[in-house]
Amino acid sequence: MSSSVPPSFEPVRNWAGNLTYASPRIHRPTSLGELSALVRDSPRIRALGSGHSFNGVADSGHDLLRLDALPEEIEVDPSASTVTVAAGVRYAELSAALHREGWALGNLASLPHISVAGSCATGTHGSGDRQRCLSAAVRGLELVGPDGGTVRLSRDGDPGTFPGAVVALGALGVVTRLTLEIEPAFEMSQRVRLDVPLDEAAAGFDEVFGAAHSVSLFTDWNTDTGRVWLKHREGSPEGAWGGGRPAADPQHPVPGMPTGAATEQLGSVGPWFERLPHFRPELPPSAGEELQSELYLPRAAAPEAFAALRGIGHLIAPVLYTAEVRTVRADDLWLSPAQGRDSATFHFTWVRDPERVAPALRAVEEGLAPLGARPHWGKLTTLLPSEVVGGYERAADFAGLLERFDPDGKFRNPFTDALFPRG
Repeated sequence: MSSSVPPSFEPVRNWAGNLTYASPRIHRPTSLGELSALVRDSPRIRALGSGHSFNGVADSGHDLLRLDALPEEIEVDPSASTVTVAAGVRYAELSAALHREGWALGNLASLPHISVAGSCATGTHGSGDRQRCLSAAVRGLELVGPDGGTVRLSRDGDPGTFPGAVVALGALGVVTRLTLEIEPAFEMSQRVRLDVPLDEAAAGFDEVFGAAHSVSLFTDWNTDTGRVWLKHREGSPEGAWGGGRPAADPQHPVPGMPTGAATEQLGSVGPWFERLPHFRPELPPSAGEELQSELYLPRAAAPEAFAALRGIGHLIAPVLYTAEVRTVRADDLWLSPAQGRDSATFHFTWVRDPERVAPALRAVEEGLAPLGARPHWGKLTTLLPSEVVGGYERAADFAGLLERFDPDGKFRNPFTDALFPRG
């Protein structure tokens, strides 16, 4: 097998540097024909996105594919209000291209640096009471199956299969294109409120998180207050909540980090894609050398989760950069962590010291698991695979899709094998 971009035999690490991929070869095909041949001729192969996962969801001891050398396809269909995009494109490039044509995505994650396909495959999300995870915007997808052939699925044409094929952990094939819902471009402004009492946020959770189009609360769980990011959509009604005090200077979600990497605040109005993420695409995001974990809970459990985390805040804070609370609307995707329920998500950006973080993460999950927690597929967890899968009522149906789409296990890896053992 060969391609115009020679495969890499050098060890490759993920973005955060906590994981070195086990693959002996990483291929970067430059055409769909090359990609199809690689898949057809490889006994085991997986697709690797932008490397922003913190666990082995994309890893393999066999061949890996990077899709960032494929043509950067972005095709808007105004009549259908959709865009079809090549899987390796990042949200940063997609957003800018859409905005130039007068269109927008309804939601974005904190980082615009992530690839569209990898984000959708793992159920990645932004925030907003009316906003679903990024995967729920997918209306259609194309993937290369184990024989190198193309499989096309759509929400309208394949209603019995499609909800199981979007958040699929890369296990059904190599996704090459996705078709996403879009809407007319809009403008936003962003404000931050400081010293918000956590008691107030827990007791008035609906009021706080309904105060803007997108809301995030940051804290370390060992103090009595948090900082709330309010991302307002121009022309939409704003909530009346105004706890704490307004920030007079720009803020970074990670305390002490230079604020230049954060998107513009202080009420300045700008395009949707320059306000919805927390971070600018041209600069390094977050803390950098870090670990991450995140749990989706039923929204109604949020006040209990606040109490549980504050009770162990003394364990969390010493190994934490920052923690974030967001909201996500329910969807119908079988493996989406927001499947079937409006959710509150509890995210943790830890220092990159696994031995020190492990006891704190274990304590967090012991406190939140009884509330119905589902871990983010691309982040760290101490829960057993059987405990993770047990939180999904359609897990058995997804296992059936695995056997149907990939009967010989070409796209499997240790991560998926542990979750869905082969019969």
